[in-house]
Amino acid sequence: MGVYLVSVNAQDWSEPGEDGYGDVAAALSAELQRRGLPPYEPQEAVRDAPGWFEEKISPSMDGFTALCGAHLTGAELSTLLDWAVLVPLPLEEEIVLPVGTAYAGDETPVAGAPRVLALARRLARVIGLPLDAIPAGENLALSLWFMEGGVARAAEAWPGPWSEDRDAAFYVALYLRAAQYSLRYGCPMTYS
Repeated sequence: MGVYLVSVNAQDWSEPGEDGYGDVAAALSAELQRRGLPPYEPQEAVRDAPGWFEEKISPSMDGFTALCGAHLTGAELSTLLDWAVLVPLPLEEEIVLPVGTAYAGDETPVAGAPRVLALARRLARVIGLPLDAIPAGENLALSLWFMEGGVARAAEAWPGPWSEDRDAAFYVALYLRAAQYSLRYGCPMTYS
């Protein structure tokens, strides 16, 4: 059990009720239309994605929160962390929808993946995260890499500040890979 950060496929995005995100999808499309923007529909590329994105949220966030506090403004920290749904849209600011989800309560904050990616990349540079060594794309690959020894081997090959707080490095990598996946496959991301 636990909380996972997962991709949402096109069918689940449009499905109403407990098993889907149809209410969130409809509210987001209505809000985008109100702002003069086109509605959001997950891209066909989602069907071509290798499986789906799924990573377990398990390490302590204390070091990551401290890292963010030292290198991000309050607004940037909110952009990076205070969303329940991440979409591959260049949103200027977070959109708060008047519909609830299991992890968001009565409202659903929505953030744009390009902004989250930019912030995660900045943090990755600060800690010297060796991006070429960090897994991407396979389900739970990142979580397993950090928990089962891949991180220790990488720390020997690429020493640096990132290896001093591996929990913080996990969250930097998590948000970076989630935003990249959302943009690459045109799909929303959420917590489950």
